[in-house]
Amino acid sequence: MTSSTTRPTSDALLADMMLLHPKLIDLSLGRVERLLAKLGHPEKKLPPVVHIAGTNGKGSVTAYLRAFAEAAGKRVHVYTSPHLVRFHERISLAGDDGKSHPIDEDLLVDVLTRVQAVNDGEDITQFEITTAAAFLAFSERPADVLLLEVGLGGRLDATNVIAEPALTVITPISMDHAEKLGPTLAKIAFEKSGILKRGVPGIISQQTDDVLTVLESRSRAIHAPLTVWGRDYDAYEQAGRLIVQQNDRLLDLPLPALIGRHQITNAGTAVAAALTLGERIPSLAIDEGALEAGLRSVEWPARMQRLTSGPLADILGDETELWLDGGHNPAAGDMLADTLATLDEKSPKPVYLIVGMMGQKDALGFLAPFRGLVRAIYTVPIPGANEAPHSEENLAEVARGAGMQAADRKNVIDALQTIAGLSKGPKRVLICGSLYLAGYVLLLHKGLE
Repeated sequence: MTSSTTRPTSDALLADMMLLHPKLIDLSLGRVERLLAKLGHPEKKLPPVVHIAGTNGKGSVTAYLRAFAEAAGKRVHVYTSPHLVRFHERISLAGDDGKSHPIDEDLLVDVLTRVQAVNDGEDITQFEITTAAAFLAFSERPADVLLLEVGLGGRLDATNVIAEPALTVITPISMDHAEKLGPTLAKIAFEKSGILKRGVPGIISQQTDDVLTVLESRSRAIHAPLTVWGRDYDAYEQAGRLIVQQNDRLLDLPLPALIGRHQITNAGTAVAAALTLGERIPSLAIDEGALEAGLRSVEWPARMQRLTSGPLADILGDETELWLDGGHNPAAGDMLADTLATLDEKSPKPVYLIVGMMGQKDALGFLAPFRGLVRAIYTVPIPGANEAPHSEENLAEVARGAGMQAADRKNVIDALQTIAGLSKGPKRVLICGSLYLAGYVLLLHKGLE
């Protein structure tokens, strides 16, 4: 445990909090509700909340909404997970400069210390107690809106203590975390539908028919009005522009700065959410100029992020492109393969993957879409992962079983050096398969590891 005679670091406090519950994830609302009550209910003292769930795209939609709101001059708090490099990234607070910034160390230590004292050693997961700490920080700092991303699922996620959000958003749902949420798409959709609230508008992104059936059934049961992709709004690329149509309104906008055809869906969903939020709360209205500015300025690390100058890119040389993405489930594999295919149409280059994955992920489902698209896959371990990853040897065997050339390497740098030593000429390299791996790569890229 941390010493009572010295000021603890956030790392030490977070390590202590890992010991409060035997499981990393144990979906329940009771423990966090108990702690929030002891804290004086900070979750009831927040700015208007946009609650965002989904399997893929929820981080990107959050990033778009943040960019739109800040371009419109709004003060924005943001809660996301997991972090890539530092835990502080999860709790972003509206700053005096009009931008949201990760919580600083002093304030993080302050709120963690306070929730730890109030919790008094009672059983609670780290995510639950740190979510309570985030609500405490958000409740004590002014902002116009809080963008609240679900951690896992929705119905029993610690963020779902918000009784009356201003808006809910559900991004595309696919198979992931089946061991926690259920073995079928319908069961996963039911868990995520748990963020819908009576009388609160819900923005539903592109979904399969069976998922939409579950979401609409839940919305009817609780009288939550839905705005549904393909029925109430749509988005598509036309002549190098993003076209968003919602009811009788047609917007002609720039393409988003984030790469990939799936970002058309994410950006369109975020635009529909922004328009609906403005209708519900006029003070949060976002005009077309702010939408345009947000689409151009949006940033979201490890989502088809191009890594240029730096120690990793230098291994490959100037001619070779290096990309990073945290995608880790079959739907993400489909999206990434489509993005690589699109890049190849515009500028053909031999493609290589460097992949590390957590052990509970569907490795075959993620890798299969790359068959016929990549020259080789190099599999690597994931340093510092909270849970057991696939071994690099097993992952390479899975890739070979899927009909692709694959070999394991001891680390990312070894894999990059292998690729650099192949035939001369420009190449395209994508590091993917895990947000934990992506965070480690960003540390390497910044020279911090």
